[in-house]
Amino acid sequence: MQWEDEGIVLAARRHGESALIVELLTREHGRHAGLVRGGQGRKLRTVCQIGNRVAAQWKARLAEHLGSLGCELLRGHAARVIDDPARLACLASAAAVAAAALPEREPHPRAFAGLSALLESLDADHGWAVGYVEWELMLLAELGFGLDLSRCAATGSTADLVYVSPKSGHAVSAEAGAPYRNKLLRLPRFLLSPAAEEAPAPQDVLDGLTLTGHFLEARVFAPHGRKPPQARARFVDLVTRMAKMAREQNA
Repeated sequence: MQWEDEGIVLAARRHGESALIVELLTREHGRHAGLVRGGQGRKLRTVCQIGNRVAAQWKARLAEHLGSLGCELLRGHAARVIDDPARLACLASAAAVAAAALPEREPHPRAFAGLSALLESLDADHGWAVGYVEWELMLLAELGFGLDLSRCAATGSTADLVYVSPKSGHAVSAEAGAPYRNKLLRLPRFLLSPAAEEAPAPQDVLDGLTLTGHFLEARVFAPHGRKPPQARARFVDLVTRMAKMAREQNA
């Protein structure tokens, strides 16, 4: 058994004295792990950094085996964010969520394309916070838990959508949601108008992370007795601090 594919490094852990077990999100083979012999050496350790795009070659005697993995660097995304704590936290969170949420060895090309787009925005240092929320929203849809933000669940109206029901995942208008606003999730405007030129405030990004985080936990992780990865919690904490600083500056 063998294949060649393009992949994004999601995780790498030591195995024995010199090898790594590397987990990739590949274009055609989904989330897939393999043993990288000599992966702890200087050259391969650099290649197998989280977020890097690689050309992967996987081989195994049987399909169910771990197999050996060869990786050649195509683009070193990790090096471009290593000195920026915010972008690095975003990258770590995206990789950890993909590794934890996606089923193993099941193709999800939309997830691969979405993560690739997020990596490009991290490289450019433009729009990556919004891109992250949009990627988690897409990931929910890819896993069969998409939210309906197109119209109000109560009235059918497409105007003034400001909330999301935490149970149904449907949008709710300001008027219909007013009596229940303390029980509803906030719907950030950038998810309704993605082409808007004005950059969202940190609080809007935090509202987006709260929204997607709720459904990831309730529909993806909790049914299997798990919680979202700690890397995501660290990223949310960072955005929370940014939102607090912005509020204090505007006070």
